[in-house]
Amino acid sequence: MGRLVLAHQGRRLQPLEHHDLLLHGLLDRAGRRGGGPLHHHGGRGELRHDPAARRGAHQAPAQHVIVCRGVAKRFGAQAVLDGVDFDVRDGETVCLLGPSGTGKSVMLKTIIGLIKADAGSIVVDGREVTTLSFKELSAVRRRIGYVFQYGALFDSISVLENIRLGITDEALFKDLGYVRQRARECLELVNLDPDVARKFPAELSGGMKKRVGIARAIAGKPKYLLWDEPTSGLDPINADIIDALVKRMDRELDTTSVVVTHDVRGAFRVADRLALLMNGRIIMQGTQEAFLASDLPEVRAFLERDFGATATHVA
Repeated sequence: MGRLVLAHQGRRLQPLEHHDLLLHGLLDRAGRRGGGPLHHHGGRGELRHDPAARRGAHQAPAQHVIVCRGVAKRFGAQAVLDGVDFDVRDGETVCLLGPSGTGKSVMLKTIIGLIKADAGSIVVDGREVTTLSFKELSAVRRRIGYVFQYGALFDSISVLENIRLGITDEALFKDLGYVRQRARECLELVNLDPDVARKFPAELSGGMKKRVGIARAIAGKPKYLLWDEPTSGLDPINADIIDALVKRMDRELDTTSVVVTHDVRGAFRVADRLALLMNGRIIMQGTQEAFLASDLPEVRAFLERDFGATATHVA
């Protein structure tokens, strides 16, 4: 959309990265004014939380809270999504895998209505997103935290003010005492010193910017977290830190997450289930064990890219 300058609280905001979802949040405000036990999951000795454990051992399986059926999207002559079927159960983390440029981020943005699907059904929290009015869609979005691929921080305001933009309750947004306390809590959750709130994005490393972006996404206490390539562009150490935070957010905040990534190893560290998007369609969705046992050529080729020609387990 080009360079956009927004006015907020008498200050000029200039987005570093994708600003469109934050713009929707600010417009929403303007309109209104007028986890569980852990279990071992193989591989590197990583621990992954069990979403079923949060419901209790004898309760019914979790319901589907995000359901996509036949979702299609074209940009000109290019069919990016061509009948995507995809679902997420309450309390789980699903990783949407696929090579770069296959439409994973587009799929994520159709879930929140930021990109309008040309066809198909998208149900979030029991609401059909594709038919909602702007006001109704805004109510759904207030239950969702979105972590952008490159942080998407506003460079002309402090970390505190960036995190403040994630607070969706209007009264709390205006309460500076609450804003400071919530910013402190969120920074601590992403393992950053609360004093970082005083800094500006230009003073932060790439990994710190990613973590501030996560802090902003959780500031509104969302039910859902959508992660767009959270480890993209990071070195292995910082990528591992972000993967650990994905698990921590779901465990401690009791959220349901969709993580878009092309990083197979990272996906195996954080996901309860996986979905592989290729050629505009989900060609497989299931557990990590099911993926490792799959004989589908596309699945084998994608896994072998990271795990080698005899991939049968996470190394």
